[in-house]
Amino acid sequence: MTRAKLELGEITHHNIKQLKRLNTVVFPVSYNEKFYKDVLEAGELAKLAYYNDIVVGAVCCRIDQEVGRRLYIMTLGCLSQYRRLGIGSMMVEHVLNYVENDGTFDSVYLHVQLNNDSAIKFYKKFGFEIVETKEHYYKRIEPADAYVLEKRLRLKTINGKNEHHSNTLKKD
Repeated sequence: MTRAKLELGEITHHNIKQLKRLNTVVFPVSYNEKFYKDVLEAGELAKLAYYNDIVVGAVCCRIDQEVGRRLYIMTLGCLSQYRRLGIGSMMVEHVLNYVENDGTFDSVYLHVQLNNDSAIKFYKKFGFEIVETKEHYYKRIEPADAYVLEKRLRLKTINGKNEHHSNTLKKD
């Protein structure tokens, strides 16, 4: 038996319709044209997930600088028949690798519908914690409330580099 090929790919004008179809099937909310326009410019922060060359999932993020510098996972989802095959984990790991390599993010966060126990359990495996409950977050679905899940990150501090730099200067 051959192993399935899992990979992430770019979202482009040529495949954005696949993302739209996927989101319609996976999520109980709909996304506007601005969402998709922003996704096309997101680069590494938006990816399609492929299972043996078939689009089965996607992750879309944006940088949020309202409070500190945080990465917001707008959507991360996979078709139900392809769940528990490592596709969601691959997408979360991509996001976590991105913020780790960047080194300037304070945290990664997302919203999860209150009753979505499997998603909450999934994100907790990666170190996300429930930090807040947003009442009436969703407009047309029940329950309308959402949890905010957040994973705090250790920063590569600029101060650390400055200290090292100033120590070098003192030696001269």
